[in-house]
Amino acid sequence: MSQPPEDSAPHSTGPADRQTLRLLERHLSSDSLIAETAFGPDSYEPRVLRGLLDAGRYPDAVTAARLDIRWFTTGDFSVHYVEEHNDGERWECRWDRHPNTHNTRLHFHKPPSATEITNLELPSLHPLEVYSTVLTAIEQRIETLWSSQ
Repeated sequence: MSQPPEDSAPHSTGPADRQTLRLLERHLSSDSLIAETAFGPDSYEPRVLRGLLDAGRYPDAVTAARLDIRWFTTGDFSVHYVEEHNDGERWECRWDRHPNTHNTRLHFHKPPSATEITNLELPSLHPLEVYSTVLTAIEQRIETLWSSQ
């Protein structure tokens, strides 16, 4: 698992960090929110880790939810959360660290459409700390969905 360098790769995210993706997969597979995990394109050449969330944890209006995780050897990442609703709408947000022209390297794409972007501060860029931040946000989202019923 690589630690993020200090913006040493200003124009590239670099190759996928297989070791970190596998570490995150082990944590996702043991989380009660997650029904299933899969690597894309496969476990031998993982580029994206997908976690399908347990639809039973959501109100009926949410038909599916997933988490797509990309992690790179440069320490850059993208963690994309997507909900599919029975009315055809999507609710999504994304935690990102990558070179870009729109915000700081570390930024957040706000829900509900992930189009509005704001700079982001995290206490740590360690993959398990980012994972914890994201799963806490998802748990809060589920609580909000239930409380608005």
